[in-house]
Amino acid sequence: MNQAAKNYIDDLLYQSSRLIGVDFLKLLTDTFPGQVTFSSSFSFEDQVITQQILNNQLPVKIFTLDTGRMFPETYSTWSSTNAAYNTTIKAYYPNQDSLQDFIETNGPNSFYESVANRKQCCFIRKVEPLQRALKENSVWITGLRAEHSGDRKDLPLVEWDESNQIIKYHPLLHWTTEEVKQYISANHVPYNPLHDKGFVSIGCAPCTRAIKPGEDFRAGRWWWEDADKKECGLHEHQPPSSKEELSTGVIIK
Repeated sequence: MNQAAKNYIDDLLYQSSRLIGVDFLKLLTDTFPGQVTFSSSFSFEDQVITQQILNNQLPVKIFTLDTGRMFPETYSTWSSTNAAYNTTIKAYYPNQDSLQDFIETNGPNSFYESVANRKQCCFIRKVEPLQRALKENSVWITGLRAEHSGDRKDLPLVEWDESNQIIKYHPLLHWTTEEVKQYISANHVPYNPLHDKGFVSIGCAPCTRAIKPGEDFRAGRWWWEDADKKECGLHEHQPPSSKEELSTGVIIK
């Protein structure tokens, strides 16, 4: 649907080596007017990017995925962000019929019972709403960082997302955790207080816990599953091989 945008990848990769931060964001909004969007989960990283977008009045559409199972602290961060920057961050919600059918069939906490149930829950609450949010856009800005996982250390700053037919840009890819925290503090950026309680990667409340010293960044997500199965489907790096994979969100994250 958006193959024309794919033709810009090589040039954008080159430009990303010359321009950084806000300057590259401006290039994106100039090149794709009205077609640049940013997904925020109100994490440390996402709050940095939100501040850069809004303080510089960049024409980037900011949205969040409200799964219906987020922490109260996340909703509070959403509200404080709206207030701090005099903005309204748009939310995308799960399809009501799909969610109702899933819960009636499997129960409200069936994600603890099997990987298949958990991935189907992620698909309904996050992946399908994301697909709606990305439609009619050419660039998707994310808060991914190389430190998040071994799978992300070799990511390019700019890449083509074949599944969503969109350019992805990761402005904080090579930032360290300490650099992110320093920026938050120096610029008085509102952030989720759960970060001060050992929560590093914050998702839905039933599927997120604080991590212990020495544990991996992702250890607090879906901790009852094998490490190699911790995928939710938002950040794909290979196309699904079948319709069944797409429906269950069996995607590399």
